[in-house]
Amino acid sequence: MARERKFSNEELFRLVKKMLLQHGYEGFHFGLLAEQLDISRGALYKYYENKDELITDFMLFEMQLFIGDLAQIENQGDFEAQFDFLMKLIFDKAEVHQLISVVQQMGSSSNDKAKVSKERLEKLPLEMYHYLQSFISLGKKERKLKEHIPDSVMLGLIFQSIAIPNHFGIPKSVWVESIKEIISKGMFAHS
Repeated sequence: MARERKFSNEELFRLVKKMLLQHGYEGFHFGLLAEQLDISRGALYKYYENKDELITDFMLFEMQLFIGDLAQIENQGDFEAQFDFLMKLIFDKAEVHQLISVVQQMGSSSNDKAKVSKERLEKLPLEMYHYLQSFISLGKKERKLKEHIPDSVMLGLIFQSIAIPNHFGIPKSVWVESIKEIISKGMFAHS
């Protein structure tokens, strides 16, 4: 009879996320994770051949959650409601941006499962784009977005706004509202 796991997938992925955010790709290793789970390293190797396999499995899980949340944008009503929803989602899930940069540090894995998972991860932006294209189309239809600006520029600006460093510790609510205002109305005072 096989021994049962001493940890759940949720517990494992919660710790993987915490450790990747704290230590990055290079600092993440099975020894540290096993210590946090109070198990042997060998117990992890029963489920994952190496850290790349575990990280890509975790990232697929994390990105599917994000895309599931993003899919709700279509239920938000008009363009402005969708914009508010999208900005809230991006800033509530700010760690997704950090985690994507961690995965980008991964080299080519020799592990087939990790390779397959990484290929699936690389296709997920297309799934995200489906929901975001509907958002952009609605904004143009409602004449809230300028027709001549390429969709990819608008989406890039919105998604990269999470990477703007808050060096002066502006409260999050003020920070997010200021970024939303700059994206939606610009930063130039109009006379």
